[in-house]
Amino acid sequence: MSSDIITMADRFIAATYKRFPIVLTRGEGCTLWDSEGKEYIDFVAGIAVCNLGHAHPRVVKALSSQAATLFHVSNLYYTVPQVELASWLVENSFADRVFFCNSGAEANEAAIKLARRYFQERGESRRYGIIAMDLSFHGRTMATLSATGQAKIKKGYDPVLQGFDFTPLNDIEALRNKLGPSTCAVMIEPIQGEGGIRCAEPGYLKAVRRLCDETGTLLIFDEIQTGIGRTGKLFAYEHFGIEPDIMTLAKALANGLPIGAMLAKENIATAFGPGSHASTFGGTPVVTAASLEVLKVISEEKIIEHCRDIGVYFKEKLLWLKNRHESVEEVRGLGLLLGMKLKVEGEPIVMKCLKRGFLINCIQGNILRFVPPLIIDKDKIDRLVAYLDEVL
Repeated sequence: MSSDIITMADRFIAATYKRFPIVLTRGEGCTLWDSEGKEYIDFVAGIAVCNLGHAHPRVVKALSSQAATLFHVSNLYYTVPQVELASWLVENSFADRVFFCNSGAEANEAAIKLARRYFQERGESRRYGIIAMDLSFHGRTMATLSATGQAKIKKGYDPVLQGFDFTPLNDIEALRNKLGPSTCAVMIEPIQGEGGIRCAEPGYLKAVRRLCDETGTLLIFDEIQTGIGRTGKLFAYEHFGIEPDIMTLAKALANGLPIGAMLAKENIATAFGPGSHASTFGGTPVVTAASLEVLKVISEEKIIEHCRDIGVYFKEKLLWLKNRHESVEEVRGLGLLLGMKLKVEGEPIVMKCLKRGFLINCIQGNILRFVPPLIIDKDKIDRLVAYLDEVL
């Protein structure tokens, strides 16, 4: 069966992914099974998406119940799940308003548009530039790849959109030198996911906030990978004692269903009026009902507290590997967004883990990324670490 499916996929699906040679058919908790019945422990979680693992019963129930009641209507009308989800996000964050869309790229697209429109509405039409970070990743649309600080993401798409500039992460003087009269916003991931699990330093982020306040520049946090408990806080900005003006979410927000959200403070969000931005499928009843249940589970079942504790445990185990193996250069990250930088290529290790029944991920060629469901336990971590010790 698996060979037939793989052959069909290679024939009919656009070849935009280099896929592993397995067909996954079922998941439960932190475990996945392929079409041959082989079992895998999941340390990828859809790339930081399935924070509650696979087929969480409460999410399945909420999804099924809403699908049987109201699947989709236009955003020309109010729906209860969308309003309740927006209310929950506002009540549990810095923000006053939420815009719903379908993905992280769309959420970042909305943030870019809002930042520019905010200054246009104020009569500052020349203030449209956005400064992002080297090695950042903000999406695959033309605007978001233009805002991404990686040349390989932009390859083949010239000319990219104007108005984006880049500075090294954690270099406040470089940022200060880039800021000018045309800058409208600074865009930062608190932890760069695709960039190699590179963490923004607390002092740096506080300095960025001060610099933005001094110059009237908006601060955008891309929390698409760090949000919804991944770092041991509901949102990563809570670690640093500051707030952004705009924040973007997606990935884990509905535990695998397509949703994105852009959150903003009231005085900024008012720049979006009727007709200024839209999304046909943004915040549909089914997806928002599931998302609201995800957030309730995370809150009621102390998932974030567990993530914080187990994340410390996991990081200590990775540091143990570093102390044992010359091939491990550095361990990075926070909560359950962890990376292990190697002095060798990472892809062969990923393939060996796959054969042994562990799903892990490699980024930037030599950094192993670990983003398991937040419900992962010590036993599963110990099993992976024992095998990595053997491989290394």
